[in-house]
Amino acid sequence: MKQIIEKAGDFDLAVVVGDITNFGPDEQVDELAEMFDKPLLAIPGNCDQRTILEALENSKAVNLHGKAEQIGKIRFIGIGGSNPTPFNTPFELSEEEIENALEGMVCSAENSGECGTIVLLTHAPPLGARDELPFGHVGSKSIQKFLDRVDLIVCGHIHEAKGMEKVGKTIVVNPGEACKGACALIEIEENGKKPIEVELVEV
Repeated sequence: MKQIIEKAGDFDLAVVVGDITNFGPDEQVDELAEMFDKPLLAIPGNCDQRTILEALENSKAVNLHGKAEQIGKIRFIGIGGSNPTPFNTPFELSEEEIENALEGMVCSAENSGECGTIVLLTHAPPLGARDELPFGHVGSKSIQKFLDRVDLIVCGHIHEAKGMEKVGKTIVVNPGEACKGACALIEIEENGKKPIEVELVEV
C-alpha cells in the first residue's frame, strides 16, 4: 500500500472497494486507514466479516456501505458485500437488498442539481461488465440496472477481471488487487464537462 500511495502522488481522495481483510481481523481497517493522510471512502467486500462495519465507523475512513457522500459536485454512493456466491462468504446480500439500497440514493443523485458526477462504489461488479470467470458472468443483476445511469462504477470482487470498459455512459473500473500492487488513478472534473480519465497502475 505504501508503494501504491507513493505512485499515486498528489491525489484528493482514496477509495477502497472491499475485501479490506481476508476473512478478518477487523483491526486491519485501522492499519489501512492510518496509511492515508487524505480522505478515504471504503466499503466491505464479501470476504470481510459483517462486524467490519463497526470497525469502519470507528476508523478515520468514511464507511460508505449503504450511504452517499457528496464531495464538491461529485456524489459517491456505496454498497459493499457481494451478490450471492456458491461459497457462502461472510458478507453476501440478496439482489433485492442491493437494489433496494441503491435505487433511492441513485434516484436522489439523478434529481439533484448539486451532482455533476455520480460515482458508484460497489464490491461486486455489474452483470456483464468486469465480471467474467471461465464458467461465465457472475456480476450483480441489481448493479447492472444502474449502468448508463451513473457516470462511474469502481468495483472489485472478480480478481481475474481487472481492467475497465464503458457501458452506455458508465465507465466500469476494476482496479485489481492492491495486495498485488494494483490500483487505478481516476481523474474526475467536478462539473462533469471533461471525460473521466482512468489509468490502471501496478507497482
